[in-house]
Amino acid sequence: MADAKLYISYNQIHQLIDRAVRNFELGDSYNPDLIIAIGGGGFIPARILRSFLKAKHGRNIPIQAIGLSLYEELPNAGQNGIPETPGTQVTKTQWLNFGGADTLVSLLGRKILIVDEVDDSRKTLVYAVSELQKDILKQEEQAGIAPGSSNTEIGIFVVYNKEKPKGEHLSPEIMRRYYPAATTPDRWLFFPWDCTTDIEEHTEHAKKSFGEK
Repeated sequence: MADAKLYISYNQIHQLIDRAVRNFELGDSYNPDLIIAIGGGGFIPARILRSFLKAKHGRNIPIQAIGLSLYEELPNAGQNGIPETPGTQVTKTQWLNFGGADTLVSLLGRKILIVDEVDDSRKTLVYAVSELQKDILKQEEQAGIAPGSSNTEIGIFVVYNKEKPKGEHLSPEIMRRYYPAATTPDRWLFFPWDCTTDIEEHTEHAKKSFGEK
């Protein structure tokens, strides 16, 4: 990464998501009825996003959590000046659970929005989409309907998209429903939930990073 670490505050994330919902007309042009948060960075953005979408339509959108890991397990990675290093293979650590193994809710006909904090190499997002599409095809087969005929749609929301060559690529159909709240050069993004020291100090660093007072 050529550029220095970029500190990001909770307030800045909140404001970015607010602006993105308005700019992309989320809730109107694409109105999801299921949010899937990629853990752990997608959890807080997904919850904030749900609040803005609820303000539009007065209903809470269910949030499901999935665990996918692409980063190498290095001691103190993401802390003490040690950036996380992307790995080469995505690992599934947790998948959808709609109340138990015997109560799987249908994905068919739904508008699904995958949420993560950053689109780096894009490998994690491509993996998440691919696995969801497998589940949708399986449910279509179980329902006795033709593959792709359930009108299920998948979109993606990320807080930051890094402007860099991607290791994987999303289909044009998915990219039509791709919503980055902000773009940034290839930098180490230091999010507030990564902070293990003084959050006020972290916030001050974030203000300086963006020229705020």
